[in-house]
Amino acid sequence: MPTVEVGDLKDGDFLLDVREADEWQAGHAEGALHIPISDFVARYGELTEAAPQDGRVNVICRSGGRSAQVAMYLVQQGIDAVNVDGGMQVWAAVGRPVVTDEGQPGFVL
Repeated sequence: MPTVEVGDLKDGDFLLDVREADEWQAGHAEGALHIPISDFVARYGELTEAAPQDGRVNVICRSGGRSAQVAMYLVQQGIDAVNVDGGMQVWAAVGRPVVTDEGQPGFVL
């Protein structure tokens, strides 16, 4: 499974958050695309429209399990996708911003 460390991500890298709605609402990475894993197949077109054509899709969840499943699926579809190692837990732990939809400080649920 291709993975990337949180520290290797740069501002502006495309990030797909596959956590569920309650987790997203508690806090997420600013600018991430949110498609819950439970809706992923039905909403796949949203990803293909939003993802950079020649860029990588960095897939994130809480700890890395769900995002690994989605990243593997995307790789099988021919998309350059990687799992963000440690997920939002590591994202927050290393001090990367976690925000709500209103732009307020959030937390990882």
